[in-house]
Amino acid sequence: MTNCIALSYQFSKVKTRQVEINFTGGDISSDGGVLLLREADRRLGITNELAKMFPDKRDASKITNSMQSMIKQRIYGIALGYEDLNDHDNLRKCPAIQTSADTIDDMASSSTLCRMENNADRQFAIRTHELMIGKFIESYNSAPQQLILDFDATDDEIHGHQEGKFYHGYYGHNCFLPLYVFCGKKLLVSYLRVSKQDQAKHAWAILSLLVKRFRQAWPNVTIIFRGDSGFCRHQMLDWCDSHGVKYIVGMAQNKRLNELLKPTMQKSKEAFTSTQEKQRLFSEFQYKAGSWSYERRLIGKAEVTKLGENPRYIVTNLLGEPEDLYDKVYCARGDMENRIKEQQLELFADRTSCHKWWANQFRILLSALSYTLVEYIRDKFLHDTELAKAQVSTIRLKLFKIGAVIIRNTRRIKFLLSSSYPYQLIWQSIMKKLALE
Repeated sequence: MTNCIALSYQFSKVKTRQVEINFTGGDISSDGGVLLLREADRRLGITNELAKMFPDKRDASKITNSMQSMIKQRIYGIALGYEDLNDHDNLRKCPAIQTSADTIDDMASSSTLCRMENNADRQFAIRTHELMIGKFIESYNSAPQQLILDFDATDDEIHGHQEGKFYHGYYGHNCFLPLYVFCGKKLLVSYLRVSKQDQAKHAWAILSLLVKRFRQAWPNVTIIFRGDSGFCRHQMLDWCDSHGVKYIVGMAQNKRLNELLKPTMQKSKEAFTSTQEKQRLFSEFQYKAGSWSYERRLIGKAEVTKLGENPRYIVTNLLGEPEDLYDKVYCARGDMENRIKEQQLELFADRTSCHKWWANQFRILLSALSYTLVEYIRDKFLHDTELAKAQVSTIRLKLFKIGAVIIRNTRRIKFLLSSSYPYQLIWQSIMKKLALE
């Protein structure tokens, strides 16, 4: 047999030393930190439970890759920054990814993973959400006093002929309109929807299911529904009032509201004229829209800047001072937009290029589950470090993308991480805590 000699390439010298490079390094991976994801998953049990509920239609006698290993391959791959199925044609041979999925053999190809995705169905999507919510409940050692549920929708642009494709006039392109629900930084719902409908479509039903589930676990918990003006629908507010659910929701301005806020806005304008500095004054009043069956408490913000008047309104049944409710409670929902960006931009929830609807729903759930693993690490093990508030992409870069030499024999698999890795202390701290979990 011919012995092939690997080509070496020479670069400019460093002082008197010649620089050479070739591809004879052996089993080396840039994803040595994937073991953190593996250990976090072992404790949460996400992929194990998903594999049990996934509809597997394969012939058992011809299976070479277990369902759990394929789900791990996809979820871990997304967390590591591999957004496309085609990435797995090479990634399947990575010894670090293989170890994380409890195998030493080549993993599933992109075509095999594609067939898996196309087997997803409605029932699996429902059970996956039940799993996510169950893990959220398990994350509490004792009953919380209060839960704030943030609802928001975003556009997911599509370019092919996927099922459910429609043009959205506001966004100006063909898209889906997924609905996200967060509680703090914990993701509860990642629900794919068509875009030819109201932004609040199905939000009421989802809120009802969440409230029922949380009250089963914690009968005395206070639940607050929070959303922008796209979720200000009288049926939802009526339901909240009749079921003891608090709410603080944005409301679009109109002539009647602006007239009620006019005296306060006039004071802001006078103060701005005098100081030439931005002015913000708040007022509250009882208001009944045409579709409402009774009056509700509205809070108005009369803001004047160099750009002019900027009135804002929220409707709420919470007690408290108007300014505090607006600034400290309502505006805090802005952090949810960062969480959605993590989903769409950093965990590739917008890679909904499958033709089938439920395959695309499965893809955004894969991104959601990747987020759940990363958030578990961030919440449990990074709270007292410089990465406590880091975005997913930063955590990926600093904790997962680590160069590692991997040595495998019949007795052990050894990861030799880079000696110059700058975050060794944080990484070691996480592993020590994971070992104690």
